[in-house]
Amino acid sequence: MHIVAAIEEEYPAIVDVWEASVRATHDFLTEENIRFFKPLILNAYLPAVALYCAKDASGGICGFVGVANGNVEMLFVAPQSRGKGVGKQLLRFAISRLDARKLDVNEQNPSAIAFYLHMGFVVVGRSAVDGMGKPFPLLHMVLHS
Repeated sequence: MHIVAAIEEEYPAIVDVWEASVRATHDFLTEENIRFFKPLILNAYLPAVALYCAKDASGGICGFVGVANGNVEMLFVAPQSRGKGVGKQLLRFAISRLDARKLDVNEQNPSAIAFYLHMGFVVVGRSAVDGMGKPFPLLHMVLHS
C-alpha cells in the first residue's frame, strides 16, 4: 500500500469509499442523511482539504484522509480494508506530513473513538451538534504530546 495525493478525477471513487465506509460504521445515519451528505462530500468537502489516498498494489483506493489547518477533517477506510492498518498509516501520514494535531469524531461512532484514542488522541471537548447544526454530537480531540 502507498499513500499519494488525490486528483480530482478520483473524487467519484473516493466518494464511493466514503459511502461504503459510512454504511459500515455510521449506523446512526439514515439513508436520507447519506443522500444529503454525498454531494457535499464530492463538491464541497473534498476540494477543501489536502486530500491523500491509500492505494493497494493494483491502484485501488483503500482509504483516504483530508486535512485542513492541522485538523483531520475526514479519514475513511473501505470496509474490505478495515483492520489491515490502512487507517493507522493514513493517520500517521496526516500527523507527520500534514501536521495534523486535532480532529472531531462522531460520538456515535465508538470504533472510531477507540481508534483515535489508541493512536494518541485525547478528548478535549464535545459539541451537541455537528458543524452543520445537525444532531450528531462530536467529540473534539487533540494529539497528546
